[in-house]
Amino acid sequence: MIGRWLGSRTNRTQRTSPLAALRTPPSAGVLSCRVLDPVNEPVTHAEFAVTDTTGRKVVGGGMDPFGSFVTTVPAGEYRLAVSAEGYTPYRATAVVGENALASLGDVTLQVARPPELPSPGDWEIEPTHSSIAFTARHIGLARIHGRFNSFAGVIRIADQVDHSAMHVVIDAASIDTNVRMRDDHLRSEDFLDVQRFPVLEFYSDRFVHKGGNRWAITGALSLHGVTRTVTLDTEYLGLGNGMEGEVRAACRATTELRRDDFTVSWQTMLARGIAVVGPSIRVDLDVQAVRKG
Repeated sequence: MIGRWLGSRTNRTQRTSPLAALRTPPSAGVLSCRVLDPVNEPVTHAEFAVTDTTGRKVVGGGMDPFGSFVTTVPAGEYRLAVSAEGYTPYRATAVVGENALASLGDVTLQVARPPELPSPGDWEIEPTHSSIAFTARHIGLARIHGRFNSFAGVIRIADQVDHSAMHVVIDAASIDTNVRMRDDHLRSEDFLDVQRFPVLEFYSDRFVHKGGNRWAITGALSLHGVTRTVTLDTEYLGLGNGMEGEVRAACRATTELRRDDFTVSWQTMLARGIAVVGPSIRVDLDVQAVRKG
């Protein structure tokens, strides 16, 4: 009797699809893989993107705590890209059959070579190929996007990069949200008060390497007559050549400011019970710098 039960169980197991525990729509299958580093540890912060043969993105997302992903897609041929901070991207092709599992197994990412750092010396921020932009909530609903059109800065790269320094000066009156009435209000006493405080100024002498191409640049931001410590979450993009052959260094950075920290409280509007802008403002910088001299 036990033999008959084992035989019956074996037959059921053989007839069971590997996707029995997953519900897949008709004409669909499952794509999966596990992402590891060179010492076989899961890369949990990796992200994947699946595109079809025309390059259209079908699905994407992050890994689970074991460095794996499982996703359902229509049957067909796909391109898979896996990327993670500090690693060289991985790409592969997979064919997913109907009600079938297409597993790429264990994928090992190789550690990426860090981008070459700028040579020591003074590097001047080039406004033509740089931007300082911001995003804020308007009355708690839509987002306001703006920028500063006039600014200048120098980055002094030290022999040891973590001893470098940066100084940036922004013309407060150059604020631009593409709405003249709003820009006039932003320049008024309710907000930047550009007559009393014509510039925003940032100075930093603390560059901290966070791994890979990530840096934290911490310094003092003076805005509206108040100075506060601010950290720029910075991604160094490496070196490149301009149209005239000059060497350029590029980076992206972001930070979040709380307007109350700088006594920017929109007094006139708040007195009437109107919260014109949200409590925090996101600042995004795209910077290209060229060597001075």
